[in-house]
Amino acid sequence: MTNLERLLSQYAAYHLDRNNIVTHFVGIPLIVFSILCLTARAGVEISGFSVTLAMVLIVLSSIYYISLDKLFGVLMLILFALVYPLAVNIAALPMWSWLGASIGIFVVGWVFQFVGHFFEKKKPAFVDDLIGLAIGPLFVLAEFVFLLGLRKPLHERILKEAQMKRAEMDMKAHTVS
Repeated sequence: MTNLERLLSQYAAYHLDRNNIVTHFVGIPLIVFSILCLTARAGVEISGFSVTLAMVLIVLSSIYYISLDKLFGVLMLILFALVYPLAVNIAALPMWSWLGASIGIFVVGWVFQFVGHFFEKKKPAFVDDLIGLAIGPLFVLAEFVFLLGLRKPLHERILKEAQMKRAEMDMKAHTVS
């Protein structure tokens, strides 16, 4: 099992309900976008070029995602590049408008997340493993790719492993109660 399969199947074990996955299609992009908005305002000028904290986060997370899977990593980088200009525009708003929009988007994203976990009847994955915060965006991208009917063998391996992990989680929950 590759590192990608291990991480995605661990995350997927908390996300087997279709309603939960759908809410994550909205919630996670909103949360990631809000973080870009919040961090696009902090930066430095280097030889007349503005380097923002958001850019640094995009580069570092893209390197991480590419190290896990080249296709998913490049797709994630493309998505980041597409939304970055909008994040910069929001960061350029007056202080309270920028903060209000960024925090508002963040809160709405988390509301979607928690509604999804209500359907799932499971806590979010990051509660047990903080790497879930980094894997969430990759999970949503992978689920979208799988929804398009692409990379079926990978999807089947992840789903099979996630179902086994979920069964183990459920068994532990029953023995503790």
